[in-house]
Amino acid sequence: MPTSIDYPDLTLPDLNAAAARLYGDRVAVIDGDERLTFTQLHEQAAAFANALRAAGVREGDVVQLHLANSIWFPISYFGALLAGAAVSLSNPLEPAPGLRRQLRDTDATAVVTHPAHAASLREARTGTSVRTVLVAPPSSCAPSHEPMPVGDGSVPVPEFVAGHSAVPPAVTVTGEDVAHLAYTGGTTGVSKGVRVLHRNVVANTAQMTAWRAAHLIIADGRECQLRAIDGVPEPCVRPGDAVSVVVSPLFHAHALINMNFLLMCGTTLVLTGRFSPERLLESIERHRATYITGSPAMWHQILDCPALENHDLSSTLALSSGAAPIDQATLEGLQAAFPSAVVSEGYGLTEATCLVTASPLLRGAKRKIGSVGLPVVDTVVEVRAPGEGTSLLPPNEVGELWVHGPQVTSGYLDHPEATAEQFADGWLRTGDLGYRDEDGFVFIADRAKEMLIYKGYNVYPRELEELLHTHPDISSVAVVGRSVPSVGEEPVAFVVPRCGAVLDTDQLKAFVAERVLPYKKIRDIEIVDALPTSAAGKIQKAELRKLLK
Repeated sequence: MPTSIDYPDLTLPDLNAAAARLYGDRVAVIDGDERLTFTQLHEQAAAFANALRAAGVREGDVVQLHLANSIWFPISYFGALLAGAAVSLSNPLEPAPGLRRQLRDTDATAVVTHPAHAASLREARTGTSVRTVLVAPPSSCAPSHEPMPVGDGSVPVPEFVAGHSAVPPAVTVTGEDVAHLAYTGGTTGVSKGVRVLHRNVVANTAQMTAWRAAHLIIADGRECQLRAIDGVPEPCVRPGDAVSVVVSPLFHAHALINMNFLLMCGTTLVLTGRFSPERLLESIERHRATYITGSPAMWHQILDCPALENHDLSSTLALSSGAAPIDQATLEGLQAAFPSAVVSEGYGLTEATCLVTASPLLRGAKRKIGSVGLPVVDTVVEVRAPGEGTSLLPPNEVGELWVHGPQVTSGYLDHPEATAEQFADGWLRTGDLGYRDEDGFVFIADRAKEMLIYKGYNVYPRELEELLHTHPDISSVAVVGRSVPSVGEEPVAFVVPRCGAVLDTDQLKAFVAERVLPYKKIRDIEIVDALPTSAAGKIQKAELRKLLK
C-alpha cells in the first residue's frame, strides 16, 4: 500500500455527482421494495436541494437530519449538501430538551424528521431558528404508526420537492466549509458539535477507498474517477461490484462516512431498519452482501443467533468491526461463520471524521489479534506520555494517543477552550490510552477517561451523575461501568440517599430512562451510605468498581 496519496480538491456534492456519472443505473440504495439507482439518488437529492434553496436555505445554513435509516436519509443528506448547507445529525430518539439544545447550538433553519418522531421535534423547535420542517414518509426500514403531521407547518418531503429541477443548483462551497456538525458527548460529557469540513470527509473517503478498496480517487477539475493502485492484490471491496447491508445508524459518524466511501465505490446499500440478527442474516443471503461493518455488540448477537447455521454467508468478502474493542473469541467465531471473509478491526473518532487505523482489507495483509490495525495512509499516530503530551514513548509502552492527518477536523463549534485542549497544530489529542508495537500496529489499552461504550454507543457517566443529582432524594452519586461481554459496558450507579429519604431503585432507573436515550439508561443501582473519596475529596471510582456484582 502507498504511504501517501493525493487528495482531490473536491466537496461532497462533487463526489455525489461523480458516483452518479460513474455508476448510473446501478442500484445505490434498497429500502424494502423501494430502490434508487445512482442517477436517481443524485437527481432526487438535486430536487431536494433546489426546494431548500427556494425555501431560503443558503450557503452556510444548517439543515438538521432528525431521521433513522431509510431511503430518505441519503436523499436528504446529499440534498442539503447540494444546497450548500451544512448537515447537523441527531438521534431521532433524543428527548426534546437535548434536541432543543442542539437546534439552538447550530442555529438550524430547516429540519427533516419522520412521523414517528415529529412530536418531539414539535416540542423541541420552540424558541429556535427553525423555519422549515420537512417530514419524510414512512418506509419499510422506518415504519410509523403515527400519521403524517398536518396543520403545524410541516411539509411532506415529496410535496416539498415536487416540480423542482433535478439539476443541482449553482452554489459556492469549498473544502474549507463545514459539511457536518457531528455531535459527540466529549470526555467531559458535555455535548459538543464537531466541525467536520468538506475536505475532512473527502480525505477520509479517499483514505478508506485506498485502504479498503485499493483504489485512488483521481480528480480532473470538478469531476473524478477511481484508479486501481498498481501492484496491490484484489481488494475485498470491489468498486462497482459490492453490496453492503447497512445496520449502524447513519446519524453516527461510523456509518455516515462509510456510506460516502461505499457509494464512491459504487456499492449497493441495503438498509434493514432496526437491527435484528435474523433480519441481517436473511438480508446478507438474499442480497449476496459482500461487505458488512458493525460493532462488537452486533457481532455477539449474530454469533449467538440460532439461525446462523441456516444461512449461506459465502458471498461476504469483508467484515469490519469498530466503535469498541472486540475480543479474540468473537473474531475467531466470525471467521468461522463467514469463511470467505477477511475480518478486520478499526479505530476512529468523530474528531478525526471517522477512521484513523485499520488493517487493509486485502487478502494476505498482515493482522494482529487485539490490534486495531495500522494508521491509514497519510496518518500518524504518536504515543505520548500521558498528561504532558510532548514526550514520545517507545514501542509497547502505554501512553496517550495523538493523531495527525488530513481527516483531523477543525475543532468544536463554539467551544474554543475545548478545541484548544484537544487540537494543536493539526494534531488531535484523543484522550485514549494505547501503544504501538515494533511493527507499528496500534493497540488500545483503555477508554477515553471515564467514558463507557455500550453496544457501540458512547455513554458518559458525568451526564448520568448530573441527572441523578437533580433527584430530590439523592445526596451524592457516582456512575461506573460494569463489563458485560455481550454489550461492552453497562452503567451502574452508586447512590447515597439524603438523610431520612427512602430510595426505590426501580423508580430511580425509571427516572433516568424517561430523560435519556435508551442506550444511556442506568442498568443497576446500588444504594450505599457513603462514596469512597481521596484526601482531596475526589470520588475513588476504582474502589466502586471492586464492589460491582
